[in-house]
Amino acid sequence: MNEDLQLASYDFELPEDAIAQEPAQQRDQSRLMVLDSRADTPTHTRFASILNYLRPGDLVIRNDTRVFPARLLGRKETGGRVEMLLLEYPNTDQERPGERWQTARVQALIKSSKRPKAGSTLHFHDDIRATVTRLRKDGKVDVELRYRPGDNKCLDDLLHRCGQIPLPPYIHRPDGSTPQDALRYQTCYARTTGSVAAPTAGLHFSRNLLAAMGRKGIETCSVTLHVGYGTFAPVRCQDITEHPLHKEFVEISRQTAELINRAKKEKRRIWAVGTTTVRTLEFAADSKGKVQPTKAPCALYIYPGFKFQVIDNLITNFHLPRSSLLFLVAALTGRKRLLASYREAIARGYRFFSYGDAMAIIQKQ
Repeated sequence: MNEDLQLASYDFELPEDAIAQEPAQQRDQSRLMVLDSRADTPTHTRFASILNYLRPGDLVIRNDTRVFPARLLGRKETGGRVEMLLLEYPNTDQERPGERWQTARVQALIKSSKRPKAGSTLHFHDDIRATVTRLRKDGKVDVELRYRPGDNKCLDDLLHRCGQIPLPPYIHRPDGSTPQDALRYQTCYARTTGSVAAPTAGLHFSRNLLAAMGRKGIETCSVTLHVGYGTFAPVRCQDITEHPLHKEFVEISRQTAELINRAKKEKRRIWAVGTTTVRTLEFAADSKGKVQPTKAPCALYIYPGFKFQVIDNLITNFHLPRSSLLFLVAALTGRKRLLASYREAIARGYRFFSYGDAMAIIQKQ
């Protein structure tokens, strides 16, 4: 079997202290490893220096999704503690203007000493509670939220008042997420609410850096992919092609699609910020590589052998061993070179995962 398609081929030893627990003091001062297809060895610099690798006319595409406070702490009817993680932004179609209490449906994960039964009610705040409507075999539950947002408020306001930012399990916060997490586990251009995890490659961009890019003549635009909890789901299939990828909602406007297609036609370089942006763009491309306006669930799974039609270069973080994100990056740069760069990153003390350092992969000059 092709080694590139075997799960064991994506294993590497990562010291515990290499997993970043805090973000860099300044967004654009995290470290940056540059993998240029013309160079035999990586270049090591700071993220702000990405400006030196971009040139006028380049199009940088980012994911503008916004993380919402999906983690709620509360009590069961019996008084026992319960934690609920919303797996998606609640469907608020049942909201009725003018009514004090509103209703929304959503899937969630629930952590408690004993799994709540269907029909039981969980209390998280005077203004928010959840009734379990269905227990699923995969451990998820369907819940009906009842919430009271208050005058001229909405569910988003209430979640920010009552909930916490759902940090990845490898970031340890015994007392819950902090005000700094609420600020830094969010890109500075986040706009469209809907993710339970940040598109972390974008965390390195500061407003000053974005302004400098604009002054240099570098074009930017946004697409949306709402990152789901499934992004942390482990790959268990030894043949990675058999891994079932979760669906995530994506959206590309007609104006953005036209902008991207024009840049491609003019042979300008397309940079994707993060694997979520890559999946969104490649999913929206037709058989001729033309990006179409899109608003749909996406389960595009990218691994070595995939033929990229839209993106040229990629800005990304350092990913978990044996993860679908690692497969995607390997599809662009090659598995052996990618893992060699990871070994060098570990030896040089780079910081890994969501709050860690960044990598720029330059395939098109």
